[in-house]
Amino acid sequence: MVSRNPGDLLRVLVVAAFVYPALVMILRVSGKRTLSKLNAFDLVVTVALGSTLATILLSRDVSLIEGVLALALLVALQYVVALLAVRWPASQRLLKARPTMLLYDGHLRAQAMRQARVTDSEIRQAARSQGYGDLTGLAAVVLETDGSLSVIPRNQVGDGSSLSDVVHTER
Repeated sequence: MVSRNPGDLLRVLVVAAFVYPALVMILRVSGKRTLSKLNAFDLVVTVALGSTLATILLSRDVSLIEGVLALALLVALQYVVALLAVRWPASQRLLKARPTMLLYDGHLRAQAMRQARVTDSEIRQAARSQGYGDLTGLAAVVLETDGSLSVIPRNQVGDGSSLSDVVHTER
């Protein structure tokens, strides 16, 4: 459907010309962490920024200054949450999920998989995508805080120190 009002199209062009550079500036000032995908909060902020940008561009009900303020507020809140997690380690239990061991020493961990709602088929797919055809050759498969699966082969586990913060680690 084509807009019948050329003013609507002009508004989108003008607002985009101002809000996009404002968003870029806000993101540059806030740092690389703002758009990372390290945990669920990061993903929510990224999606919320996109949704807010779309609303600013397409809704006449949101002024340019209100939209830029909303973008800045989302980024500032993300910054505060990340700062809390770094400066006050106790807050991490509330703010962040911990990675979960789904396969250890070549064996699937059924209870952890049920709790994480991950199937053995999904673990096999992760192993295949990393080039492994045999689960018994794996030291670990970890469900990371961003929802991805990390696959660690036995010959690369070393001292296992990268698994120290993983829930259900058997040692």
